[in-house]
Amino acid sequence: MKEALIIEIEQGMITVLDNAQMEHLHKVLIHCLYNVTVTKNTGNPVQEEQPNEVMLDSFLASKRVEGCSEKSLKYYRSTIQNMLNSASKTVKHMTTDDLRQYLADYQNKNRAGKVTLDNIRRILSSFFSWLEDENHILKSPVRRIHKIKAGQTVKETYSDEALESMRDNCASIRDLAIIDLLASTGMRVGEMVKLNRNDIDFANRECVVLGKGEKERPVYFDARAKIHLQNYLNSRPDDNSALFVSLIKPFNRLEISGVEIRLRELGKQLNIPKVHPHKFRRTLATRAIDKGMPIEQVQQLLGHQKIDTTLQYAMVSQNNVKLSHRKYIG
Repeated sequence: MKEALIIEIEQGMITVLDNAQMEHLHKVLIHCLYNVTVTKNTGNPVQEEQPNEVMLDSFLASKRVEGCSEKSLKYYRSTIQNMLNSASKTVKHMTTDDLRQYLADYQNKNRAGKVTLDNIRRILSSFFSWLEDENHILKSPVRRIHKIKAGQTVKETYSDEALESMRDNCASIRDLAIIDLLASTGMRVGEMVKLNRNDIDFANRECVVLGKGEKERPVYFDARAKIHLQNYLNSRPDDNSALFVSLIKPFNRLEISGVEIRLRELGKQLNIPKVHPHKFRRTLATRAIDKGMPIEQVQQLLGHQKIDTTLQYAMVSQNNVKLSHRKYIG
């Protein structure tokens, strides 16, 4: 209770005192209340002017203005709301120890991996940093919770044999066009399903996709993808403007789940492990870097805001490392 009282007093003074004055106030409060016992008032509680839910809604509104997708906002809300529900106190009174305990409990209860746990830490950090910037709290309690290090696993890419096998065993022209478009552009599957027929520039073998944060960027496809895409569009009996549609009436726009299911079934049929749309993207990045494409250009091609993200996607071939060692060192 004493710690909560000190925090509440400091919150009330945050807008009128500078950092040095706040630090002095903190020392004075610790000294003056050292031998004081603070008890909880059992009378009618004072209503918080801004409950946690209001703070959360305001934070999400600011993220929406910054360009976050609705999918990201939904993930932010569920992650932060789970923490708020378990904490049973206002954000103004939350401490670093409270959040550390929440992360530890979450890990034990859900058997969460380190990557998942660090994603939660990152979202909480964003939330409390926003509260600090908006002067709702004095200092973010997440500052002293450092990045949770996870062992880096080398994620698989498609071999040339696997790609050719998938192409040879596609059940439809549409699926063949999907595989070639994903393999040659490295676009996200969510970007692909949003495309319309008139978005495709066949003359220049390119199209503009709408990526994360509602950012547009051009992507490029090869001659094989062009031919298979034209064959697919010429074979369609519908007038839907979507680039890819379902194979049966009413020929609705194909969704992400539809692409994932078709590729997963194809992988099982051919005994190719972990067939997923995102694996085409990682394969493209890896091959581009292995063949000497500058990492900055790969970053632009994939639409990554930070180059570190591109480096995580592209796992450099060990054979190339060996050849480079012999060339430059051995």
